[in-house]
Amino acid sequence: MRLRWAAAVASAAVVAVTAIAGSAALATPPVSLGSGYVLDEVDVLSPAEEAEAQQRLEQLKADTGLDLWVVYVDDFTDPSGAEAWATQTAQDNGLGPTQYLLAVATDARQYYLSADSAGPLSEDQIATIEQERVQPALQQNDWLGAVDAAADGMTDAEGGGAGSGGGSNWFTWLLVVVVIGVGIVLLVMFLRRRRKGGQVAGGAGGPAVPQVPLEDVERQAASALVDTDDALKTSAQELGFAKAQFGDAATVEFEQALAQAQANLDEAFTLKQQLDDATPDSEQDTRAWNERIIALCDQANSLLDEKAADFDELRKLEQNAPEALARVETEKAKAEAALDAAAARLQTLRSSYAPEALATVADNPDQARQRLAFADEQLDAARAAIGAGSGGEAAVGIRAAEDAVGQATLLEDAIGKLADDLAQGEQSAAALIAELEQDVAAARGLPDPDGRIAAAIAATVQQIEAAKANLSGPAKRPLVTLQSLEAANQQIDSLVQGIRDAEAQAQRARQMVGQLIMQAQAQVSTAEDYITSRRGAVGAEARTRLAEAGAALVRAQQLQASDPEQAMQHAQRADQLAGQAIEHAQGDVGAFSGGGMLGGGQSQGGGNGGGMLGAVLGGILINSMMGGGGGGSSGGLGGGLGGMLGGSSGGGGIRPGSFGGGGTRARRGGGRF
Repeated sequence: MRLRWAAAVASAAVVAVTAIAGSAALATPPVSLGSGYVLDEVDVLSPAEEAEAQQRLEQLKADTGLDLWVVYVDDFTDPSGAEAWATQTAQDNGLGPTQYLLAVATDARQYYLSADSAGPLSEDQIATIEQERVQPALQQNDWLGAVDAAADGMTDAEGGGAGSGGGSNWFTWLLVVVVIGVGIVLLVMFLRRRRKGGQVAGGAGGPAVPQVPLEDVERQAASALVDTDDALKTSAQELGFAKAQFGDAATVEFEQALAQAQANLDEAFTLKQQLDDATPDSEQDTRAWNERIIALCDQANSLLDEKAADFDELRKLEQNAPEALARVETEKAKAEAALDAAAARLQTLRSSYAPEALATVADNPDQARQRLAFADEQLDAARAAIGAGSGGEAAVGIRAAEDAVGQATLLEDAIGKLADDLAQGEQSAAALIAELEQDVAAARGLPDPDGRIAAAIAATVQQIEAAKANLSGPAKRPLVTLQSLEAANQQIDSLVQGIRDAEAQAQRARQMVGQLIMQAQAQVSTAEDYITSRRGAVGAEARTRLAEAGAALVRAQQLQASDPEQAMQHAQRADQLAGQAIEHAQGDVGAFSGGGMLGGGQSQGGGNGGGMLGAVLGGILINSMMGGGGGGSSGGLGGGLGGMLGGSSGGGGIRPGSFGGGGTRARRGGGRF
């Protein structure tokens, strides 16, 4: 299992829902291979480089008898990712046991080397070529170097004799070494040196390699933020589950890696906020900051991946599947028991508050029902898997159910939290109205030679009357009202400040900053709950605003005692950013749901439609879309994750069945670069 599996949940979920809705995918479908060995659909190779790559692959054929096609596309349409796409392309083009296909998605940054199991190269050899040869070149965007690396690796592997008959392999290898080996090495070194020189300066070594278009860099950065944020959220959940099951001592190293990964993501979100603010940025800064975001996210994911193997050993859900199943069933029963009470409380709130005041929790009961319906499906599948002796498959279902139950509980609790926040908002607004009325009375006694005070008093009185209207009747709006009152309070405070003594002013500042921080905490918490429970649909903008809101809230809390004025500014910024995060997230969810596809008619869960679509919206892995994964000895989530996430999670995908000489192109491999 790789803990970074969730880094692709958002994008994979969108593809899954698109497939269910019957919409066209915005990516490259499996392609037809032409007469040459290289198919560059995205123009990452210059004509000269493409010719060099073709020459190198022709040389591979001459040296080893093996064919290698290389395809560059922007993204893979198949929701399973790189493996399924490459396998389908190989099948469609009739590739045989000695014919290989390297598929690379430059925007999605995924790759896979498709090989027939009946071919001369073993799975271990192919994996080594991918990990030690191809991936390092792709990580440097060295597209031509990836071709050279794959060809070199296949040449070495074929010469090693681990595939077919040893006599002919050794003869071929000796022939290569004696006749053309030195020439090839010199040629490859020259080409790589020239390409690297072009990347750095485009100087004497050869023509400059064109920069990746800025729009592509921005898209990759936004995708990396979403993927990494999902990975961290899911990893944090996994850490909590592991602590509860195994204790703190067993999870220290992973907790440290998670903290460092979070620090990387925080810096990345800060850069994204700078890019999104009102200040124009130069093209150079925009490119540099987006590239820095990508690098930070890659580092964060690498930190998690380094601990993935240890964490696999720690979880091993398949070894205690019956106990884990019973635990999740108990948690689900508690969530079901709390759902009716949460729905009833929401109905009560609807009789007192305006619809916009309840917008972030309006569909929470329906969403919770969908998550619990999905949990039922997964637990049923897990029971069947346990009965069949398939611990790995049971673990996938249990883990998916565990996540679904956790989200259902989060959705239910959010209703109670908002109810408390609204009640607190009413109290704070009423108190602020009383203070404003006192300030108005004090301001009326001040000299007013230019009429400025009278104008401020009139505006404040108008705000007070509007606030009282918003706090009465069956459609109250306390949080919005509180924000408008705070703005009015700051204006009139500047007028009456001179008649207050220093101690009164300090006391006033302490009261105001405490109130503003409390309000910001409520807004940030609301945004966090909304985004977390719908993260399968929420993009980078909402997450960026939420991350910055959290950072501003921390700064406000740190300055609350020492510098109340600065603390108030940070608290107000946190409140504003959290509100923007909610707006962006609601827009993303609205677009994702297709005008109601995830609500309304499917709100009762039950059956595959409501439960599955709700799980996709929540960013939960869907067992029934994993190609029946989870069996075998991979452990934990490893076996089942591949079918959903394919190359993105470093694992395989859907097992397509055999073709070509009795072999199969199904194997674990590929991944992200």
